Amino acid sequence: MFRIKIKSGDKKISYQPLSISVKFLIDEKNLKQSLENVAKVSNVKLSELQKKSFISKEGNEIRISKHDGKPDELFITKVKIDENFSSDYFRNYLAGFIQKIADEEVKYLHISIPKYEHFKKYFLSEQYFYRTFIEGLFLGNYSFDKYKKEKKIEKLLEIFFYADDIKNLNTAINKTLHLMESVNFTKDLQNEPSNALIPSILAERISSKLKAAGVKVKIFDEKEMKKRKMGGVLAVGSGSNNPPRFIVLEYNGNTKKNKSKYVALVGKGVTFDSGGISIKPSSNMGEMKADMSGAAVVAGTILAAAKAKLPINILGVIPSVENMPSGKSFKPGDIIMTASGKSIEVIDTDAEGRVILSDALDYASKEKPDVIIDLATLTGACVVALGEFVGGLFTKNDALANELYKAGEQTFDRIWRLPLWDDYNYLIKTDVADIKNLGSRWGGAITAAKFLENFVDKKIPWAHLDIAGPAMANDFNNYTKKYMTGFGVRLLFEYLGNLK
Repeated sequence: MFRIKIKSGDKKISYQPLSISVKFLIDEKNLKQSLENVAKVSNVKLSELQKKSFISKEGNEIRISKHDGKPDELFITKVKIDENFSSDYFRNYLAGFIQKIADEEVKYLHISIPKYEHFKKYFLSEQYFYRTFIEGLFLGNYSFDKYKKEKKIEKLLEIFFYADDIKNLNTAINKTLHLMESVNFTKDLQNEPSNALIPSILAERISSKLKAAGVKVKIFDEKEMKKRKMGGVLAVGSGSNNPPRFIVLEYNGNTKKNKSKYVALVGKGVTFDSGGISIKPSSNMGEMKADMSGAAVVAGTILAAAKAKLPINILGVIPSVENMPSGKSFKPGDIIMTASGKSIEVIDTDAEGRVILSDALDYASKEKPDVIIDLATLTGACVVALGEFVGGLFTKNDALANELYKAGEQTFDRIWRLPLWDDYNYLIKTDVADIKNLGSRWGGAITAAKFLENFVDKKIPWAHLDIAGPAMANDFNNYTKKYMTGFGVRLLFEYLGNLK
C-alpha cells in the first residue's frame, strides 16, 4: 500500500504530476449546476452521458482524465444525505477509495472536504467531521504482509486536505495521526500468528512501544502471580509450554488526580485459545490468534492517550495466557481460587477468558479507579445476538452506558446495551464453589458478564464490552474485510477525550 503523508492544503492549489483530485457534491436540487461549476473550475468538459448518468438516481461517481495533468485524474463523487447516511460515510468511502488506487502510480492526492453545515446532525463537531476523512485513508491503507516473501514496496502518497476551517483541520490531522498509529499497533498485534506472539512476547512488545511513549509498565511472571494468589490466570495458563504474563500499564496525564477521572481499562489477552481440554472444533480455530484483541485494544488506547497527551490518568490491566490442552491443563470439575478470595468451579475450559479476567478485574478494583471498562472477545453468543459488526455493552450505570454508546455512534465502533439483571445470577450458581464459569446455553453473553461482575468492586462504575464479533475480520465495510479490525481503540479514545 502507501506510505501516507498528510497535510492541509493551501487556498491556491498547485498540482504536481501524478495527482488525483477528489471532490464531493451534495445530491440536492441544484446538483446539475454544482456539477457544471466543478467542471468549469476544474477546466474539464463533461459529456451529456456523464452528466445525465451522474444526476440520475443510480449515478454515483465520475472519473475524468486530464491531459494537461492539473490534476491527472479528477473524481467527482455524489453524496446522498438520506436515511442510509451515517457518520461512517466518508470514513468508509475513503477506505475503499485508497484501496481502489493502490496499484496506480499516483503520488499526490487532493481531497476537498464539503461544507460541514450539510452534515451537522451526524457529527458532534466540525473537527470530528474532518477526522473521519483522515481515519478512512489510514484504515483502508492498512495491510499485514510481514510474513510474505515478496512484499509490495510502499509508495509515498502525499495527501492534501482542503476545508473551510484550517485551524480545526490542522488539529484534526494531528490528533488523528496519533490515533491511527495506535490503531495500527493494535491491529498488528491482533494479526500476528500465535507462534510469534506468546504471552511473554506480547508483554515485551507492549512494554517496548508504550514505554517509549512515557507509559509506566510492570510485568508479573508466574512467581509474582503466585505471590498475589492470581489463581485464575495461573490455572488457564497451566496447560501451555509458554507461561502466562500479567501486564500493568500506568499513564499519568494529570498529576492532580482529583481534577480528572482515573480510568482502568482491562483487556483479555489470550494469545491463542484452543479451548484447552474442552477443545474447540478445528474449523476457523486459526482466528483464535486474535483472542487477545481486548489486550491489544487496551494497549493501543493507552498509547493513543499518551501520544495525544490526554489530561487524564489511566490504568491498563492485561492478563495474558495461552489456553492449551496438556497433562498440566486445568480441567472441567476443577475448583480455582482467585486473587479476590472467591472460588470458581470450572464447567468448561473454553470459557477461559472470564477466568483470567477475574484476577484482572480484582486487581483493577483494588487500585480504586473512578471507572473500570473491560474488553474481551468473550462469547460467540454475543455475535449470535448482535451480529459480527457490533459489540455488546453490559453495565448497570446509565451515565456510563450513555457516554460509551455516544462515542460508539460517532466512531462507528458501535456497541449495543444488553441486560445485566440479577435474575441471571441463578444460571452461574454452584453447590461446590462461589461461582461456576459457564451457565446454560441461553443468554451466554449475559451470564459471562454476570460472572465478571462478581470480581468488580460494587462501588465502582463498571462496563464490560464483548467484542467477539467486531474484533474479527468481517465483510461489513471497506476497512474490516481482510484483517483483524482494531475495534474499540477509536471508541475508547473518543470516550476518554470527552471526560471532564
